[in-house]
Amino acid sequence: MPEIDLSLQVNGRKVTRRADPGQRLLDFLRDELNLTGTKEGCGAGECGTCSVFVDGKLVKSCLMPAAKADGAVIETVEGLAKPGTLEVIQRAFHKTGASQCGYCIPGMVMAATSVLREAPEASLDEIKERMGGNICRCTGYSKIIEAVELARDVVSGKATPAALEEDGPGESYIGTNVRRLDAPSKVTGRLKYAGDMVMPDMLHMAVLRSPHAHAEILSIDTSEAEAMEGVACVITSEDVPGTDGFGVFVHDQPIMARGKVRHVGEAVAAVAAETETLARLAARKIKVEYRELPGLFSPEDALKDGAPVIHDYAPDNLVKHIPIRKGDVDKGFAEADLIIEDEFSTQQVEHAYLEPEAGLAYVDADDVVTVISPSQNITHHRHMLSEIIAKPINKVRFIMSPVGGGFGGKEDMIYQGMLALAAMKTFRPVRLVFTREESIIASAKRHPSKVRYRMGLKSDGRITAIKFEMLSDGGAYGMSSEGVMRKAAILSCGPYEVDNIQVDTRAVYTNNTPSGAFRTFGGMQAQFATESMVDIAAERLGLDPFEIRRRNMMRAGSLTHTQQRLDSASIDRVLEAAERASNWEAGAVGMRGPERGDLNGPGTRAPCTLGARFERPAGGKEKVA
Repeated sequence: MPEIDLSLQVNGRKVTRRADPGQRLLDFLRDELNLTGTKEGCGAGECGTCSVFVDGKLVKSCLMPAAKADGAVIETVEGLAKPGTLEVIQRAFHKTGASQCGYCIPGMVMAATSVLREAPEASLDEIKERMGGNICRCTGYSKIIEAVELARDVVSGKATPAALEEDGPGESYIGTNVRRLDAPSKVTGRLKYAGDMVMPDMLHMAVLRSPHAHAEILSIDTSEAEAMEGVACVITSEDVPGTDGFGVFVHDQPIMARGKVRHVGEAVAAVAAETETLARLAARKIKVEYRELPGLFSPEDALKDGAPVIHDYAPDNLVKHIPIRKGDVDKGFAEADLIIEDEFSTQQVEHAYLEPEAGLAYVDADDVVTVISPSQNITHHRHMLSEIIAKPINKVRFIMSPVGGGFGGKEDMIYQGMLALAAMKTFRPVRLVFTREESIIASAKRHPSKVRYRMGLKSDGRITAIKFEMLSDGGAYGMSSEGVMRKAAILSCGPYEVDNIQVDTRAVYTNNTPSGAFRTFGGMQAQFATESMVDIAAERLGLDPFEIRRRNMMRAGSLTHTQQRLDSASIDRVLEAAERASNWEAGAVGMRGPERGDLNGPGTRAPCTLGARFERPAGGKEKVA
């Protein structure tokens, strides 16, 4: 289709450009005007990172065709304040510490600006409601909402501008609200993430991914893609000059599938071309012939005799087994007055960081292969890439770009190697930005797990024995599975001193999306099971949940189940603080009657349902009910 002429006003300046008729307003702002404070987090209008004002109304620019903006007045986060200054709302975000990774913050600032413009006297509930179209994966929203309240009060005159100033460290930084050094760059949208970075003569990468969970690769024909005008190179595993393999603990994962694919979405080939659209079109021209193999989709099936083998080095499909033994569990169960048995399962969880995976690679004038990406493990990545591309370590450089949310999910080198190969093959900069769909299909997830639990207790609540068996789905590659199993085993029985323990944690290979690092690193799955068992035990024995924990908690001098003698322990203070803060009404489950006495009291947060406190009169705006 022929290009169209656009004439619009952006941040107070008239802009005239020719544009692709299929371009979104988001693409036009970012690619044509380099206004990269407007981010793409989802591409579906759900996250709000792309929020801008169009003719004074807050709009998700990923949903608006650029053509519809012809003649409009556009305001982006870069236009809120004069260069070198901050608007009140931006200063409020800076003051309260509302920005963490910062990727959502430009969109949050725009949404907050909309609140102040449309409802300058907004209540707390209305602020929450109006900010509901924007997602943050880091902060938990409390500091963001606090910032909007602060800005509202300053704008309305209820608070003086001095409220926006830094409190100052005083005699100590501990316990003091100290502003983040990088906050101004985040609240103004000036901070460049990997997907925002451009270089002269830069190529764009697209990746061809497997449609099969387990299949042998019989052939890859790249000739049609390579012949396309504007395609600079096509790479496959055959382009790897060194030892092809990476991973956190075991180097079992190739840069791109080698010989066979092991999960849906695994990279098979990649194209570097003059435009992202051309790269994607060329990737579709690559012809791959597969022979499907039997797949494994549950860890139980992976351990069965005769199960398909995912990796030749692990004929039993076992990634890692961590056993821990303390005391005599048979003796401990024999001494118990009550034995409880149950099973617990947790699901696969997507990190959903708002910044999709992105990176930029180039070969500098001294032949140093340089990769810029939001890697959470750049030193390890640098050493692995050195072996993969067969270059000495002084010829490999990794630069950690700002991380727009990671939570452990950007610890794995799942695309940096492809960027390096393409840069080496073309001697041009190459950039790759995942779509949200690619991020979900290709990145590691939290380990799904199943725990079989047996706990023995005396009638007074003392735990005499624990048998803990965890089986986790490691997916197609090892990634962080070994470390997750170690952490799960170490934390398996909680902060409780138990004399007799038998713990076994196992992760196995399957043809599911690989599992990797995620906040708590195995601890969450284990503690969900243990704390559930303690609650069940308290109910069965008629004990208060706090009391049963105090009777079993570790103290100074306790011996952990990994044989560490503790010099100190803080769980007694933690339990006391939690009990006091929650206004806990002591007693066993079922002993309080039909109503609890510790709900809806001072300092106890009431349940919140967005929208529940608002009425909408016919034809009118919301009002607080």
